[in-house]
Amino acid sequence: MNIEILPARLANQIAAGEVVERPASVVKELVENSLDAGATRIQIEIERGGHKLIRIRDNGSGIGKEELTLALSRHATSKLKSLDDLENICSLGFRGEALASISSVSRLTLSSKPKTQDAAWQAFAEGRDMAVQVKPVAHPDGTTIEVKDLFFNTPARRKFLRTEKTEFTHIDELIKRIALSRFDVSITLTHNEKVVRQYRAKTDPAQAITRVAQVAGKAFAEQGLHIQSGEAGLQLHGWVLPVGSVNTTQYTYVNNRMMRDKLILHAIRQAFEEVSGVQELPGFVIYIDIDPRQVDVNVHPAKHEVRFHQGRLVHDFILQAIKQVVVPLQGEFNNEAVMTTDEHFPPFTHAVHSSTFKDEASGNFDYPKSQLQPSYSASSGSSGAPGAKNSSGEYRAPSSANHQDVNAFYQGVSEQHAAHFDAVAQTTQQDSLVPKQSTMNRVSIISLNDGNCVFGAQQQLYCSHFKYVLVDDWHEQIKELGSLEGKALLLPVRVNLSKEDCLLIEAQQSWFTLLGFELVIEKQFVMVKKLPSCLYLLDVSNAVDELLSACKKSLENIESWLKWQAECIPPRFYASNVFITQQMRLQNNPQTIERLREKAVKIELSQYLAQLN
Repeated sequence: MNIEILPARLANQIAAGEVVERPASVVKELVENSLDAGATRIQIEIERGGHKLIRIRDNGSGIGKEELTLALSRHATSKLKSLDDLENICSLGFRGEALASISSVSRLTLSSKPKTQDAAWQAFAEGRDMAVQVKPVAHPDGTTIEVKDLFFNTPARRKFLRTEKTEFTHIDELIKRIALSRFDVSITLTHNEKVVRQYRAKTDPAQAITRVAQVAGKAFAEQGLHIQSGEAGLQLHGWVLPVGSVNTTQYTYVNNRMMRDKLILHAIRQAFEEVSGVQELPGFVIYIDIDPRQVDVNVHPAKHEVRFHQGRLVHDFILQAIKQVVVPLQGEFNNEAVMTTDEHFPPFTHAVHSSTFKDEASGNFDYPKSQLQPSYSASSGSSGAPGAKNSSGEYRAPSSANHQDVNAFYQGVSEQHAAHFDAVAQTTQQDSLVPKQSTMNRVSIISLNDGNCVFGAQQQLYCSHFKYVLVDDWHEQIKELGSLEGKALLLPVRVNLSKEDCLLIEAQQSWFTLLGFELVIEKQFVMVKKLPSCLYLLDVSNAVDELLSACKKSLENIESWLKWQAECIPPRFYASNVFITQQMRLQNNPQTIERLREKAVKIELSQYLAQLN
């Protein structure tokens, strides 16, 4: 067989096999050309799912009359001039194959007018050699491309097209992804002369979340956390939903180019799996800005995949950046725990527990803090993440699927940190040189673990619990401030309930506000935004269960509610800095000893002295 050069149309049709997969592929190539041309308004008209007509109009820079013929030729582009440009690609298109490939399998008409040109011209290709014919036409500044009868001359490809509805669904999804890549561009999508999508330009960066919510769902505006990490040359920003969210919209971009890259998705998945222990990913819209010289986009016909020159570095960067969203408060609690050890452990207590605490705070929880701004909303977006830490530091799945709770790890609570805290208040540096008995005489109340304490009164030692003095202290706070202080959750947590339970909680909501709760009650769920400081370490689902139990008891006065709240306090609270601060305030109150004595138990020293002898 003789070697011959392929006819132009046949060569273009072979190339079209890679470039033009379906009507959505045509729309992608043409819209990206419009964006590269600097368009700020793009109109996309589709008929019969793209089978019959695809029309793209823009107000970009346009194509001059002299270049219309070249525009429909293979390997003709204005975006690359040299090898250096190939290594520093800043445009969406660069191969120069799209128009030639599309025109070879359809009836393509190209109309364009640059601002510097007085008249507009129209070009179309036909014939075996695809000779381009140019004629004048009426057209505003910009470009319009019409693609009719896709695959009319390649029946083998046409029979693989799906139904009009399916093909338009692919186009619709594509436009959504493009709309999130350029917030400053207005995009209108019509199908069979009906407007389906209309995205208005958002030139203010603060309004970007508006388009994200319009495209990807309201959950991003209501519950999404904005993340910003990195510096010039490698940056990551975007929005991430709570683990367990029903919204699973997942978009990634590299230099504003749509991506389905395996390395990026693997890093994101690994970040969530390492922290939450679940494989289901929440919704996210992630943008990666990297030096174009550090990434190769010329590895996939549709440019959906890239190759990073330092792939491992990029992978680890994405991994750590996403972890900031998953465990944003972990580092804060670490710092508090270390400070508690240094400042509040007396000599004789520190000797007992220093080794234990050293193992617990040895760096197992050194997740970086995130630069996040949570947004709280009263609407009905879902959130929640299953998972709580076990003794080995790994996350386990929750026992109840009804309560999807992200609070376990978004609050940054470590079970290990609070397991062996024995905090003693008001110790000084001089105490280190004082014998134990002298220290006992100087400290009026000695704090033990889990809120237990020892104090002396009338030459007698007593053992009691701080929960008996919290109620009176809360009373004083309510008198001064009007309510107890609540601590906002990083993310609102949704707990699904029956309609009857929601009505029951709503009837007592005024009491909960007084105690420091902030609840948004809907028909089928309760959105928890704040918890009292003393209950912050509780799982949100458990806190709501306790609320329901209290509502069923029909508590009628503030004393009853405060006593109920004191009974619900988790033991870990007494190892927190919040309690340490409250304990200092209590010890300055002369009435504290008397309150503790009411429920105190005497300590018979003679028995212990006998054992020592």
